[in-house]
Amino acid sequence: MKKKIIIAISIIIGVTIVYYGYGLATTKSHSPAAKATYSNNGLNININYCQPYKKGRLIFGEASQKALQPYGKYWRVGANEATTFDVNKDILVNGQELKAGKYQLYSVPGKDKWEIYFNSEWDRWGAMEANHKTDVLKTEVAADNNAAFEEQLIVSFDSADSVGKTNLNIHWDKTLIKIPLSVK
Repeated sequence: MKKKIIIAISIIIGVTIVYYGYGLATTKSHSPAAKATYSNNGLNININYCQPYKKGRLIFGEASQKALQPYGKYWRVGANEATTFDVNKDILVNGQELKAGKYQLYSVPGKDKWEIYFNSEWDRWGAMEANHKTDVLKTEVAADNNAAFEEQLIVSFDSADSVGKTNLNIHWDKTLIKIPLSVK
């Protein structure tokens, strides 16, 4: 009897491992990995994220409308693992200092403005909310909800200018967020 129980438990564990392993292995085919880079006068910024598709869904909106990303709720700015923001020099993010380092970039979208966060715990998987005690910077930026349509999430930078200023852009569906960045 004990032998049958051990075999049954082993089969359940094996099936669970295969199920979750397959899910992790195929998830990036639905939301592929992408990278946004910025380089100007020795400043280098690298953002690693995964690009989900709209697929006819309401992306940003009220929870009552069954939005994929409801207003006022944590979002990892992408899919799969946490979106990372890696910068080699101290910079200003919307006028606030961010030290050189690697961070998780996440947000709390709202209809008219978004809260943008940089968190020191960057090595994370899944949609589990960040530990707010390890946030190192929080800022708010306006949301443009009448931007050109983008089927797939795009994170990008505006072209570099001569004084080291750019915008970090988060664009999906008809929503565009511009986060001002500058050399400290």
